Amino acid sequence: MTVDSQGTASAAPQDAPGRAAVKSLTPPAPSGSKEVLQPSRRRRSLPSGLLPYLLVAPALLSMAALLLYPLIRNVILSFQGLNRKEFITRETVWVGFENYTNLLKDEQFWTVAVRSVVFTAVNVALIMAIGTGIGLLLNRLGKKMKLVLSLALMFAWAMPIIASVTVFRWLFDEQFGVANWVMRTLGFSGYDQHSWFETGFSTLVIILILLVWGSVPFVALNMYAALTTVGTELYEAAKMDGASGWRTFWSVVFPNLKSFFMITTFLEIIWIFKAFAQVYAMNQGGPDHGSETLPVFAYVEGVGQFHYGVAAAISILTIVMLIAVMSFYFRLILKQEEEL
Repeated sequence: MTVDSQGTASAAPQDAPGRAAVKSLTPPAPSGSKEVLQPSRRRRSLPSGLLPYLLVAPALLSMAALLLYPLIRNVILSFQGLNRKEFITRETVWVGFENYTNLLKDEQFWTVAVRSVVFTAVNVALIMAIGTGIGLLLNRLGKKMKLVLSLALMFAWAMPIIASVTVFRWLFDEQFGVANWVMRTLGFSGYDQHSWFETGFSTLVIILILLVWGSVPFVALNMYAALTTVGTELYEAAKMDGASGWRTFWSVVFPNLKSFFMITTFLEIIWIFKAFAQVYAMNQGGPDHGSETLPVFAYVEGVGQFHYGVAAAISILTIVMLIAVMSFYFRLILKQEEEL
């Protein structure tokens, strides 16, 4: 018997608890017109192999517009006899490989090419050695000294090229330069108003110091960052085996950072080999073309002598030399990846 809200008793039978629970869980029948629910359409995804190319496409298009087109124009120009007369009359004179054959027979070109290769090799060796040493030092210093040294490296790296060249010209000035004052203070004679730019060799030495000073921060900071990937347990194991610092570097650090050394060396070769502003702004390739490198040689021939076709051929030969070096390092990198 049940009692309604007005207090009237009714004798309606009660359902079993289980049956009531089943009825409450049963959804009501749909009312109105029947609608067929269609599955939602999924967005079509790009093929997995196409997405990386689409992401790289903007960079490739930018490089093609900024680098590829000038390179093609430079190659075309290298097959033309474009001198002052042709430049004024806007006449196109095709000479074929004459510019290249004349350069390959020119002793001055080979002198500058050998000088550029030796200059690059000495620079890169010093940069990698000093940069690696400073990177190892950063890994061992305390927080305060590490911060001071890092800031000093960043300031040296961030200084504009022309400003750094101007500072170095002041340092090696004939009358008021610090270099002459230091040499006189140390007791050396003949350094009263000594000209450090009177020979091509001494000019190249000053440029070398400038390039090493400006490139060491890049190697040192990258070296310090790379050292953080080497596990401390490797150093502890080497220390337990009684290995010296030099032995630890060759047995622990160098094998684990071989890729870093290869890529950084490769980048420094490109950076030094194509250095133009430092060499030209220091002494304009002089005296008597004694400090010219290939980029400066091409600029002097083109802008200074109005031999634009020859200058284009020099630049193409410079690119070919860099490609030869790049192919060597690419083979080493690919070989190392296969070993891994």
